[in-house]
Amino acid sequence: MMQPATTRPTADELRARFNPEGSLLRRHQMKMLEMVTLLDRVCRKHGIRYFLYGGTLLGALRHNGFIPWDDDLDVGLLRDDYNRLMKVLPAELPANMSLQTNDSDPNYFYFFAKLRDRDSILEEPSPYDQVFRERGIYIDIFPFERQTLWTHLLAEPLQAHCFKIFRTAQNRQRAMRRIRLITWFNRHITFPLLRFVSRITFGRTLTYSYGIPFHIIYDERDIFPLTTHDFEGVQLSVPRDADHMLRSQFGDYMQLPDLEKVGGDHVVNLTFRPSPDGPEPELPDC
Repeated sequence: MMQPATTRPTADELRARFNPEGSLLRRHQMKMLEMVTLLDRVCRKHGIRYFLYGGTLLGALRHNGFIPWDDDLDVGLLRDDYNRLMKVLPAELPANMSLQTNDSDPNYFYFFAKLRDRDSILEEPSPYDQVFRERGIYIDIFPFERQTLWTHLLAEPLQAHCFKIFRTAQNRQRAMRRIRLITWFNRHITFPLLRFVSRITFGRTLTYSYGIPFHIIYDERDIFPLTTHDFEGVQLSVPRDADHMLRSQFGDYMQLPDLEKVGGDHVVNLTFRPSPDGPEPELPDC
């Protein structure tokens, strides 16, 4: 059920209801904004192309920032740009941030990266993050690449099996040994082989890189050349035809959903480490 146009609340009303200044959700969003602003600066410095997409891109176009009730932030890059970013980003990070990948965290079995805040602890509904070395606020950094769709569909269950192993494990330590082995094998043998097959068969479908167990198909002509859009007062990179991308994915994305049924999906509990100047103030509910 969509929100009737005649009763559409203003931006100030949405902010007051879902993420007022000082609320835990707003502080979460502002930390993610700090992180993506740093990411933007690093990408500009090194000539690396990135773009907002999905719900983050929707928020940019509909709200000029976060969807008021949203608690995550996603950016995408073509695989070559992603690989370059993985090399240069760690040296550009301040002490309170870290890059989480297969290389930096042996228990991290995702095939996309997370830029993490080290001054917070984030608890999510899924159990997977419980074994990760870094568990603070994050932004997701997704690689996309050209491939044949059938090779991606073949790859999806190969890594998705790790999630099933973890969910059903009686002994998580033993399960993680299996998961690390599967992840290593997929990363170094299976996925490079599928990538080679896709290359020699002229795969051109643009979707998530191998190892990400779901897919969404994009048209590169909608993405490049990139442009910018206001996001919480900062100009960030967005696809050239963001409107077409969002309409293809969400339909009439400018229409608000039923506000009685929305809310963040990724956070169960969030705590910030006390500042050196004293304890954190008591925060209002969001």
